[in-house]
Amino acid sequence: MRQKATTILLMAAMLLLASEISAESAKLQRKQLLNDQWQFALNDSNFNHARNVTLPHDWSIEQRFDVNAPAGNDGAYLPTGKGWYRRVLTLGKAYEGKKVRLYFEGVYMNSHVYVNGHLAGGWPYGYSGFWVDVTPYINIGKNEIVVSVDNSQQKNCRWYSGSGIYRNVWLVTTPKTYIDDWSVQVSTPDIHHVELSANVIREDGTTYPLKRTIEVQQPHLWSPDDPYLYEAELEVPGTDRIKVTYGIRTIEYDAEQGLRLNGKPIKLNGACLHHDNGILGAAAYDEAEYRKARLMKEAGFNAVRTSHNPPSEAFLRACDEVGLLVIDEVFDGWREHKNENIHDYSTLFDQWWERDVDAMVCRDRLHPSIFCWSTGNEVIERKKIEVVKTAHNLAERIRANDPQRRPVTSALAAWDRDWDIYDPLAAEHDIVGYNYLIFLAENDHKRVPKRVIMQTESYPRDAWNNYRQAMDHTYILGDFVWTGLDYLGESGIGRYYYEGETPGESWERPLYPWHAAYCGDVDFTGLRKPISHYRSMLWNEKGESLFLSVLEPDGYYGKVKTSMWSTWPMQESWTWPGWEGKPVVVEVYSREPKVSLYLNGELVAEQPTKEMKATFTLPYQPGTLCAKAGGEQRELQTAGAPAAIRLTADRNSISANGLAFVTVEIVDAQGRVVTTADNRLTFSVTGNATLLAAGNGNGKDEDPYYDNQHNTWHGRALAVIRNNGKQGKAKLTVTANGLPSASVTIK
Repeated sequence: MRQKATTILLMAAMLLLASEISAESAKLQRKQLLNDQWQFALNDSNFNHARNVTLPHDWSIEQRFDVNAPAGNDGAYLPTGKGWYRRVLTLGKAYEGKKVRLYFEGVYMNSHVYVNGHLAGGWPYGYSGFWVDVTPYINIGKNEIVVSVDNSQQKNCRWYSGSGIYRNVWLVTTPKTYIDDWSVQVSTPDIHHVELSANVIREDGTTYPLKRTIEVQQPHLWSPDDPYLYEAELEVPGTDRIKVTYGIRTIEYDAEQGLRLNGKPIKLNGACLHHDNGILGAAAYDEAEYRKARLMKEAGFNAVRTSHNPPSEAFLRACDEVGLLVIDEVFDGWREHKNENIHDYSTLFDQWWERDVDAMVCRDRLHPSIFCWSTGNEVIERKKIEVVKTAHNLAERIRANDPQRRPVTSALAAWDRDWDIYDPLAAEHDIVGYNYLIFLAENDHKRVPKRVIMQTESYPRDAWNNYRQAMDHTYILGDFVWTGLDYLGESGIGRYYYEGETPGESWERPLYPWHAAYCGDVDFTGLRKPISHYRSMLWNEKGESLFLSVLEPDGYYGKVKTSMWSTWPMQESWTWPGWEGKPVVVEVYSREPKVSLYLNGELVAEQPTKEMKATFTLPYQPGTLCAKAGGEQRELQTAGAPAAIRLTADRNSISANGLAFVTVEIVDAQGRVVTTADNRLTFSVTGNATLLAAGNGNGKDEDPYYDNQHNTWHGRALAVIRNNGKQGKAKLTVTANGLPSASVTIK
C-alpha cells in the first residue's frame, strides 16, 4: 500500500465540438452529433415495421412494468430483449480521403455495429464508450449503419441498466493523419506550467508524440467552491486539432493530515449514484445528466461515487462545471458472479477487463472533477488469495493510463467476523473503501496506522455517526451515503412499508409493485427529503441552518415498518386531516444549542439540540407550526382543499432536441402544497415538443412513465418535455378533475 501520496493533478475534458480544421474542409466539423434519424425495431431485425427514434434511447423504459420480466426486481420489472437500430448516413465529396469514425458513448449491451453490411465493431460491456473505424466500409453517398443490441440474457446487472443506444453517438471526421482522441493528456510539473500531450496517428498506422507547454502566471485553482476551467488547443498544423478544457488543482492525502485540496483540508460529503435518470430510464440526455449533478450540489454534497460503472460524459462535464469531486468506478464485480443466472460481468472479465479499464481511464482522465478511481465493489471472491493479484493488476493498469496517478480504491465489505483477513487486499489500494463498516476504522487504524480510509457506502439513518467519524479522525476522508438520488431497480431498497404488506428487504424476496429504490436523499421529482436537509446541515457550515419536518404519524396510513436503508417517512408538512388531537412527532434540525417550537403562536416547548436535532411530541391541530432558533424561524402551514395546479419549469427555453423538466404541484387557494393530494393528472403538449415522460416520487406506482396520465404523490409530480429539433414554442397543459387546467410555455 502507498503509505503517503502527494500528487499535483491537472486534468482536462474534451469539448463536444472541435473547430473547423482547415479552409479546405470548412463544412466538416471534426465531431458531429449523430442522434437523429434512427429507426428502431424491437426483437426483430426487419425494419419494415420499425419506428423513428432520436438518441439517446432506452427501449425498456418505454414498456409497462411486468412482474414476470426476466430482469426482475434488479431491473425494475421492465422488459429487456434484443433491439436493432438503423440509420442512413449520406456523405458528400468533402469526406473523400478522410478518416471517418463512429464514437458510441454507451450501448447496453453486447452491441455489434454494421456498416453497409460489414461488421465494423461493437462492445459487450454496456457502460464503456467505444470507437468504430468505418473508413474501410463507407461510400461517398448513402451508407447504412445498423447496430444490434442484445440485452436478453438476464439477469446481468444488479440495478436498472436500461436497453439500447442510451448515450450519444458521434460522427468523427479527420484527415488520415489525426490526433488520437483518447491519447490526450494534461500534466504539470507545478501549477504554473501546463503540459499538453497526445499521440498523432499517421495514415500508415505509425504514431508520433505531440506536445505543448503553457505557462500560467497566476493559476486559478479548481475546487468544489470555485470550479474554474481553462481552455487550450492541441494542433497538428494544417491537419487536425482538438480543443480541451482543464482545471488546475493539487491533491494530497495521508493518514496524518487527511485529504487536502489545493493545500486546504477537505472532508468528503459524498453520495453514491446509479446511472439512470428516474422516470427517463437510462437515457443519458445532457440536460438530465446536468440536472443530476445540480441536484446533488444543491443538496449540499461535494462528492459523488459513480456506483458501479463509468457514468456518461455529460455527467462528468457537469461535475467539472458545478464543482463535484468524483470517484469514477469501473466494475461492480470481477471474476465471480453476483447474479443468479451468471450473465453479469464475470463472464467478460478475463477477456475484457483491460480494455474496459482503458476505456474508462483514457476517456475520463482529463476531468478535473475526478479525484479517485475505483476498480470494484464488494467483489464476491474477496476471501480468495487470488483476489490480491487481481486488485493489484487492476490498480496498475489504471496507474499506467493516468499520468497524474490519482489514488485507486475499491469498495470493500464483509458480512462476517473475518474483516482482518482483507488486509492484503486493502493494501493494494491507495485509499481503502469501507462499505457500511466505518465503525471498524478506529481498531483498523491501530493495526494499520498508515491506512487512508473513506466510507464508500453508508446507511442514510447513520448520518450523524458517519459525520462524526470523518470529523474526528484525520485518516477517514469522508462518507458516501447510499444514495444521493432514488433510482430504478433494486426494487424496494430503502422503502418503508405498513403492517400487513410483504415484509423484508429487496434482496430477500420480490417486492413488486415496487420497481425503484427509495433510499435517495432526493426523489424522482427532484424533491429533497428531510434527511437531505439534515445531512447538508451537518457537513456545510455556511449552508442552511434551520429545517422543520414532521414524522408521518404511526397509523395514519398504517403501522409503519422500516428497512435497512430507510428512514422513518417524514414530510415538510403540517397537513394531517383526521388526526386532530392525536400525537405527532416533529423534528427540527439546527446548529443552535436550543430550538423553540410554536403552534398557532403559542409556545409548545423549548428543547436543547442533540446531534443538531431537537424532537417534539404534540397533539396535532391545524394551523401554523413554527420553529425558532438563533434569530431564524421556519414554519409550516396546514393546507386547505386543492384549488389549483402549479407548474414550475426548470428553464425558459429548450435547445434543439433538448429537455425541460416541469414540476407539478397541487396547491390550495393560498398556494400551499396539498401534501395529501393524489389527483389524477393528464398531460398534453402542443407546439414544437413532445411529452417524454411523466411520473411521481412513489416507487411502487405502476403507471408507465411514457403515458400521458399519472397521479400526484404527496401533492407532486414531474413532467419532462423534449424539443422536436426545430425552433418554436412548446406548451405543456396539465388537467385534473375538479381543478382548473394549468399551462406553461417554453420557447
